[in-house]
Formats: sequence, structure tokens, C-alpha cells
Amino acid sequence: MLPIWALGAKGPEKKTSVAAKVGSPLSLRMADSLFAAGQYAAAAPVYHQQVWGQQRVSAALLLKMAYAQQQLGHYPAALLYLSFAQARQPRVHTWRQMAALAAQHRLVGYPATWQQELRVQAQRYYYPGLQALLAGAVVGAIWLLWRRGPRGAWLGYAAYVALLGTYLHALRPVPAGLVARSGAALMAGPGAGAAWLSTAALGDRLPVLGRQDIWYRVEWQRRVAFVRAADLLVVE
Repeated sequence: MLPIWALGAKGPEKKTSVAAKVGSPLSLRMADSLFAAGQYAAAAPVYHQQVWGQQRVSAALLLKMAYAQQQLGHYPAALLYLSFAQARQPRVHTWRQMAALAAQHRLVGYPATWQQELRVQAQRYYYPGLQALLAGAVVGAIWLLWRRGPRGAWLGYAAYVALLGTYLHALRPVPAGLVARSGAALMAGPGAGAAWLSTAALGDRLPVLGRQDIWYRVEWQRRVAFVRAADLLVVE
């Protein structure tokens, strides 16, 4: 179950139309009209139903939902939808929106640096680049086997494979968790008896390194910490 704030404020009213419930194009057009008119409270329930009910999600719809929630004053929900949009379509502009919103509320995990923007730009083309590199590796191996390439050619191919491995390791998308509960405890180990390290704020973003039972292993201030799974919403 998602935390209440993750659902994006108030749910649809009981008298929501059938069109909104099924997420028809008509209801979406109506919601878009309300959104364009600045009536975000009226448009949000239809978008909400489309995202969580019909699960027909596009990056554009997620960005609209994020903007609506931000205008309604629900910054954790806005960060959630921005994170979903960023995971679906990495964009520098989206990341800047996340970093600016996080800075307003003094949240951690949203670096506004050129290195981060460069990484986001690289992640945008990660899978197409990976496909091209893998295709090059296959073609190179076939050519070397067919031509019985000299030792120097094989050394060059080994360097190419090493580059491919570096690409896979350095730029692979890493799941991130958004803290879903204010005052979530960060522990030194996966247990209530472990040493307490700090307290996370609602909306803090923590890279997820793995999971142990009911605990997520996360990166916090360049060290490993553990947070309860119920206190973290993972975005991949």
C-alpha cells in the first residue's frame, strides 16, 4: 500500500463520473482543460485515477500531476510524480525542477550540480547506447573469428569490452527511494537494536543498494544505512 501523501492529496469524490473512473479520452480532455485554466484541484482527481487506477502513464501526464500537486501545496506528492517522470524519461529540466523543489524544503538527495546533470543526460541515452555497444561487440567478435584477426586486433577488442563493462557499471540506473514518512529512522544495521544514525525528512531521496527482510539498504552521506521498507517508496 502506498502512503497517503504518495497518492497525491485528496482522492476523487464519491460522485466522480463514470467517464473519469474509466479514464476515457473525454475525461482526460476535460481534465486538461481544467488544468490549462488553473483549476488544479478539479483536474487532479482525474489524473490521479488515470495514474493509479488505469495505470496508463506517460511522462507528460506525470509532469502535469506533479505541477498540479505543487500548486496545491503538496510538495511530497509533487516530488513523487517528478521522480516517476524522471525514471520513465530522464531529462535535465525535470531534474532541475526536482532539485529546486527539494531545495525549498531543505531535502537531501537532489544535487544541483553539473556532474549530476551530465549523468542525467547520459542516462537519457543509456539503453540506446547499450544496444549500440552490444551490437558492436557482437559484430567485432564475428569479424575477428572470421578474419582470424591478429593479436593486436584482439587486444583492441578486449579494450572495447572493458569499455562496455565500465559503461554498464558506471551509468546503470540505480533505484532511488523517497522517504514516505516524516521522521523515518536511519539505522546502522537492519534491526531495531542497531545504532541510530539520523532521521530522514519526508521527501528525502536515498539511493537504494538492496533489501534485507523489512529493511532497505540505502546510501546516506556516502555511507551505508538502513531504513524500514514501510518508510520508503522505491522509484525505479
